[in-house]
Amino acid sequence: MTGVLVYVIGPSGAGKDSVLRWARGHAPAGLLVHLARRTISRPPADPSEDHEAVTPDGFRQLVAAGAFALHWEANGLGYGIRHEELAALDRGGCVLVNGSRADLPQARRRYPELAVAFVNASPAVLRARLLARGRETAEQIEARLARSVQLPLAGAEVDVVIDNDGPLEQAGERLLRFVERRCVRTSR
Repeated sequence: MTGVLVYVIGPSGAGKDSVLRWARGHAPAGLLVHLARRTISRPPADPSEDHEAVTPDGFRQLVAAGAFALHWEANGLGYGIRHEELAALDRGGCVLVNGSRADLPQARRRYPELAVAFVNASPAVLRARLLARGRETAEQIEARLARSVQLPLAGAEVDVVIDNDGPLEQAGERLLRFVERRCVRTSR
């Protein structure tokens, strides 16, 4: 039985990690859902993002060794999803991935049946969240916001759009309902 890869995309600051964690944490018993942990060439400084931290050289070595089922670069960082993070697909489960809009064509080639969820927020909310992170200067944030507008969704074949301007529970519930329609349940 083959599972479903739910590929979540959206601009930085939209709250993709938060929405993903909420949906996974509120999934009903018996729903086979795994949240894929990313490998990122960034130190683990942000507690809101659980990832395997590696150096840029270490990331390149992992890519060369074929360690990733999916990998991409964005905003000067390397991102990867290790093969074992997608193992639940072989058991018929759903795997949730915080992916990249720019990498969506590669992901779709590798997993043609993937389902795409686009998490978005208004520019004012994105700006406020990015400033609160403290990772970038105001100028870098404005450049990031400008890039997020330039990267179109046209042709992305998005299955669901999730507005994350309001309470996290609303966005999380919308993602969870989307996942429940696609994932396998055990008999529990």
